[in-house]
Amino acid sequence: MKSIVFGALAFSALAVSAQGVPIRIGEVNSYSTIPQFTQPYRQGWQLAVEEINAAGGLLGRKIEVIARDDAGRPEEALRHAVELTAKEKVDVLAGGFLSNVGLALADHAAKNRRLFVASEPLTDAIVWDKGNRYTFRLRASTYMQAAMLVEEAAKLPAKRWATVAPNYEYGQSAVASFKELLKAKRPDVEFVAEQWPALGKIDAGSALTAVMANRPDAIFNVTFAADLAKLVREGNQRGVFPRVPVVSMLSGEPEYLDVLKDETPKGWIVTGYPWDQIDTREHASFAANYYKRFNENPKLGSVVGYATMQAIFEAIRKAKTTDNEKLVTAMRGLKFSTPFGPAEFRAIDQQSTMGAYVGKLDQRGGKGTMVQWRYADGKNYLPTDAYVKARRPEEARK
Repeated sequence: MKSIVFGALAFSALAVSAQGVPIRIGEVNSYSTIPQFTQPYRQGWQLAVEEINAAGGLLGRKIEVIARDDAGRPEEALRHAVELTAKEKVDVLAGGFLSNVGLALADHAAKNRRLFVASEPLTDAIVWDKGNRYTFRLRASTYMQAAMLVEEAAKLPAKRWATVAPNYEYGQSAVASFKELLKAKRPDVEFVAEQWPALGKIDAGSALTAVMANRPDAIFNVTFAADLAKLVREGNQRGVFPRVPVVSMLSGEPEYLDVLKDETPKGWIVTGYPWDQIDTREHASFAANYYKRFNENPKLGSVVGYATMQAIFEAIRKAKTTDNEKLVTAMRGLKFSTPFGPAEFRAIDQQSTMGAYVGKLDQRGGKGTMVQWRYADGKNYLPTDAYVKARRPEEARK
């Protein structure tokens, strides 16, 4: 009898102890390198964590996020991932901004059988060619955003196209997808010039000189952050913009419009986030809570950070455990909420259906904004299962 009582008490003590241990999420991101995006991103996930903990946490446990700065370097991200997994014993990994960093984290996740929710890396490879069982991606991919933009680009009379993109995984992936999808809709187009500046080191004058020497009818731009600002300023001064139509990925995001201000080029077709014009219930609630907490309006990074945590929380609820194999099973086909509305992770490639806003750039009060925009639901821009099977390794689909 004493042994039974002792066993019962020991089990009870273990249960109480387990309840007192927080669920730990390891978050790795380029906080010092891309602060205009990652600072709002951090605030987004902080808000989500504060809300869930105020509601009692998950599985009777609080949520704790351990954040690390990868400084935009894959080797630094990998070092942090090893430390978070081995020393901090995190239950889930999340984050990543640059695509090459995201791929390094995904490789670590596969080797260590640790769930990794890639919040921001946009490369198609992370869910296709280099996809693995343990990696899920939140944001609309380069393929998806290219497909959204191609719908509008195909309507332009332009036949001769040039591209300007950073020379690393994200830029290469975006250009490849845009070319493939535009040619499918418009077999008459040709790409007459390409410029591949190193990330953060664009010589905008030289890039535009080389592009315009080939007399393009339109330009597809993939630069962002400081490179985008330099390209826009040089193009405005030379009269290239708005004379030459531009289709541009990410350029409608507040993070970059806040930098461009009255230099924002009018008429560019972009993906972005017109936060001040969205009146859906989900977004209104998120924006109000975000402003109340941080005394500033949300940016696209804020949405991504918040939605990343919402997805992880929902997976834990569904799995009723933090066991990674059960979490992976729960994540496939998982439905979760975002400030943009409902989304889910497609089982075949573990890509989220969270979409993006597509519209045109304009100025209001000396500041950049989006006009004539629409929400492009990501589920409408995913490739077919056959396309995915041709690119994603078979073992990653098991």
